[in-house]
Amino acid sequence: MAKKLYVGNLSYSTTEDGLRSLFSQFGTVVSTKVVFDRDTGNSKGFGFVEMGSDSEIAAAIAGANGKDFDGRQIRVNEAMDRPRHERPSGGGYGNSGGW
Repeated sequence: MAKKLYVGNLSYSTTEDGLRSLFSQFGTVVSTKVVFDRDTGNSKGFGFVEMGSDSEIAAAIAGANGKDFDGRQIRVNEAMDRPRHERPSGGGYGNSGGW
């Protein structure tokens, strides 16, 4: 069963292919995902990498955590398996009718 890593402090120019290239040196990369803001389309500066085994996860954390990647010192740790909740879009100011 594949395991997922959280990768934080990514450069806003980091791509999913770049993550795949970095993490493939530690084992089988099942999938990569850079998270983007749905309103602006800009990277949020974090992503996820799914690896094939626990030993590959451990090797990736040991080898990539704190490493300089695309000009940023990235943080790598095992992702928490939490259910995803859909959130409404918008600014959160309520329906005040404007200024």
